[in-house]
Amino acid sequence: MTTKEIIAQLPYTEPFLFVDEIEEVSETHIKGSYTFKEDAYFYKGHFKNHPVTPGVILTECMAQIGLVSLGMYLLKDKEPLENLKVAFTSANVSFLKPVYPNEKVTVLSEVSYFRFQKLKCHVKLYNQENEVVSQGELAGMFQGL
Repeated sequence: MTTKEIIAQLPYTEPFLFVDEIEEVSETHIKGSYTFKEDAYFYKGHFKNHPVTPGVILTECMAQIGLVSLGMYLLKDKEPLENLKVAFTSANVSFLKPVYPNEKVTVLSEVSYFRFQKLKCHVKLYNQENEVVSQGELAGMFQGL
């Protein structure tokens, strides 16, 4: 499975797709990136005259790359991906720096465990200066139809 195939099978579309590229993926980790577009809907009210990417959106970007994309790769030989359902089960994320419009971020996720179709990962989000913006543990369940 190629990285482009993973992105094509994600259960998200614009304006709620936060994956531009997957640079590498293996049984143990994934690395991908996304650029937050200046005209994104959530900047209109967060914050007035000083737009900052909301933490919930940063968490979603981390989850789409670091949990869902990685889980799809891990299940590529076990489940038909077009029938795969994902349930986000937990997040414990710390936010360390802001992310602004037009900023490219990179997600690096490492598998903590993957059993019984439950995936838990340690995920870090980096800004363009390679500084950690946010980090934490994300977990989710995968189920085929």
